[in-house]
Amino acid sequence: MIPAKLLARRHRKFLADPTNRHGLLPAPWFHHSLRRERARSDRTGSEFVLLIFTPRDRATAKKTNLRVARELKRHLTDDDEAGWFDDERIAVILAETPAENAWRLADAVCLAFPLSAEPPLCDVFVYPSAGEMDFDGQDLLAQNLAERRPARRLEDVFVQPLPFWKRLLDVLGASFGLVLCAPVMAVLAVLIKLESPGPVFFRQWRTGQGGRPFVMYKFRSMTADAEQRRAALATLNEQDGPAFKIRFDPRVTRLGRGLRSTSLDELPQLWNVLWGDMSLVGPRPLPCDESDACARWQRRRLDVRPGLTCIWQVRGRSRVSFDEWMRMDLQYVASHSIGQDLKLLAATAWAVLRRTGT
Repeated sequence: MIPAKLLARRHRKFLADPTNRHGLLPAPWFHHSLRRERARSDRTGSEFVLLIFTPRDRATAKKTNLRVARELKRHLTDDDEAGWFDDERIAVILAETPAENAWRLADAVCLAFPLSAEPPLCDVFVYPSAGEMDFDGQDLLAQNLAERRPARRLEDVFVQPLPFWKRLLDVLGASFGLVLCAPVMAVLAVLIKLESPGPVFFRQWRTGQGGRPFVMYKFRSMTADAEQRRAALATLNEQDGPAFKIRFDPRVTRLGRGLRSTSLDELPQLWNVLWGDMSLVGPRPLPCDESDACARWQRRRLDVRPGLTCIWQVRGRSRVSFDEWMRMDLQYVASHSIGQDLKLLAATAWAVLRRTGT
């Protein structure tokens, strides 16, 4: 939450800004509109784009933004919303608009700049992103026009930065856990190798924060050919939605059943936490194919870093529908705090002691 005094100061600054005459929303209101447009897009299945104008030179930023605001007022329709993306950049939400039309608007704004003034940098973000998109982009400068860079994923804009306290908790917790559990992990590695042929660790691509894939590690609790046998067991799936779960999975080894009931198979993910792919607390990362099959509103869980445990692990596990599981994850996304993380870690430890893992 932003302190009231800071909000009041920003509001006074907004009212004093000459660009206010051109109907620009202050940053908090604009981001509220952006989240609302995302929810509308998820509900209707439509797409929209975000166009951001960035001044090239801080010394002339005020003049650049004033000219951008004036030109936007001339070109925008009643369905478009313009406002401050942050303290330096102006942005526009264009509903039900393809990226090509956003670039046409960028061109129109940049063409209004005189030759003596440098036009702003322009970036177009598309929601929802379709397939593989260029995350970095290359500058393709056209004379007197906006810089044409590949459209970016708007999902990246919604990604929540990791608070310092959360990363500190992750590093300390994962380091302590790895040191404490090192002897146990060594014994488990030997037992897994002796029980059945195959690798000690199970590695799988999972979808992480912002939709970026990463390799997640677990102790192998199934036979080595488990992935190849999955299609043949599709009719036994007990979880609705795109997730795949079987309570009495025939692929699970005898040792694997014990690992799962005690959640010891999850211990290698402490390395994922230490590397920064995961957090101690956060929505469980789904396999990439299952995450891709999620509805748009369910993919909002990717706004935060995935974790070892979350609300679903403590309250739901395999006893709730997939939609309810996703709602629990979104509840965490909207309300996570250091107090909640500590409570979830304590509740998870209690669930492990009770052997309620699956």
